[in-house]
Amino acid sequence: MDHTLAIDPDRFRRSFEEYSAIGATDDDGLHRLTLTDEDAEVRDLFVSDLESLGLDVTVDEMGNVFGRREGADPDADPVLIGSHLDSQPKGGRFDGQLGVLVALETMRALEDAGIETDRPVEIVNWTNEEGSRFESPMLGSGVFVGNTPLQDAYDLTDDDGVRLEDALERIGYKGDASCEPRPLHAALELHIEQGPYLEEHGNGVGVVEGVYGMAWLQATIHGHADHAGPTPMHTRTDALTAAAKAIREVESLPLRLSEDAVATVGRIDVEPDSINVIPSRAEFTIDVRSYDDDVVDRAIDEAEFEVATAADRAGGEYDLEQIWRIPHTEFAPSVADAAAAAAESVDAAYERMVSGAGHDAKYLNEITDTAMLFVPSADGNTHNEAEFTSWEDCVTGARTFAETTLRLTTD
Repeated sequence: MDHTLAIDPDRFRRSFEEYSAIGATDDDGLHRLTLTDEDAEVRDLFVSDLESLGLDVTVDEMGNVFGRREGADPDADPVLIGSHLDSQPKGGRFDGQLGVLVALETMRALEDAGIETDRPVEIVNWTNEEGSRFESPMLGSGVFVGNTPLQDAYDLTDDDGVRLEDALERIGYKGDASCEPRPLHAALELHIEQGPYLEEHGNGVGVVEGVYGMAWLQATIHGHADHAGPTPMHTRTDALTAAAKAIREVESLPLRLSEDAVATVGRIDVEPDSINVIPSRAEFTIDVRSYDDDVVDRAIDEAEFEVATAADRAGGEYDLEQIWRIPHTEFAPSVADAAAAAAESVDAAYERMVSGAGHDAKYLNEITDTAMLFVPSADGNTHNEAEFTSWEDCVTGARTFAETTLRLTTD
C-alpha cells in the first residue's frame, strides 16, 4: 500500500516544546519524576489533548492513561500505541516523551485525513516506566500484562517512604479501570535509540526486533568499622576497599562473556560514611545485560564470585540479592515487517536492530504482537540533560510511526 497518512511537523514540534516546558531544567533537560506535581501537570495536558480529539479517555488503577479512537469494527481488537511521560532525574527531553507525542501526532493525523481505520486505535501513557522514583521499571505496563501484582506495585515506596498508591491518589490519577491484560491486535512504541549505532551508520530509523535480557543485583560487603588513624592497615576489614575491587572486576566481565554483554555498577552506599572511619558496610548495584539469556546467567554467577572473592580477601562477608530479572524478548516479525515497509514507503533510511534497554513494549510483547521503532541519539547520549535527537530525525520517525500504525489498523 502507498502511504497516505501525513503528519504536521510544525504542530508536532509545538507539542514537543509545550510538553518539554513541564519539568524543564536550566540545562535544557527534563526532571519529571513519576507521580510528582510535574507529572500530574503533564498528565493533565495529555488528557486535555486526547479529549480535544474526541477520544474516549480512561485511567486505570495504575494511573496508565488511555485514549481510544474507534474503528469501522468497534469489536475488533485495537492497536495500542504510545510510551511514557515520566523522566529520569535531570534526564533528557526525548526519552519516553517523544514516543507519546509521536503517537499523539499520529492520532491527530488520522483526524486530519478523516481516516476511519478498520480497527480501533488506542494511545497510552504508561506509569513509572523509568523506575527512578519507585524502583521497579516498566511498572505500569508490567501490572497491565499481569507480570507484577497490583498490590505489590501499590506498596512500593520512594526514598521518602511515600507509597505509590498514595502518590497516585494525591495527584488524582488512581483510576477506576482495571489494570489487567485484555485483547490487543498489536502494540507499537517509538523511542530514542539510547545508543550510538543509528548515528554511526547514518540511518534515521531503527526497526527493533528484540530487547536484551537483563538482571539487577544488589551486593553488600560487610566489614568492621574502626578509626582511620590508629588502626594498622593489616588488621582492617574495609568493606569499601573490598567493594572497589569487586566493582573493578564486574566492569570487566563483558570482555570475557560475549561481544554484546554489558555490566554496570550504578549506585553505591557506604556506612558509616565518615571521613575518618573505616567503612563497615558497602552496598552497590550491578546491572548485567545481553541478548543471550545464558550470558546473563553466567554474568550473575561470575558477579557473585567476584563479590565473594573480594569480601573473603578483605576478611569480611557478603550478601547478593537478585532484585530484578527479565529474559530477552523477540518481537513479532509481523509488526517489525510492517515497520520496515513503512520506513521504505516514507523513504527513511533504516536498519533492523535489537535494544539494550528495557521498554514497555517488552512487556506488551507477552500479550500481543509487538515491535518498536528507534530514532538516533546524538553521540549515544541518554538519561542526562545532553540527550538530543535532531528534529529531522524526530519527524522521520514520526512519519514512519504514523504509517506503521495505519498499516497495523488496516485489515
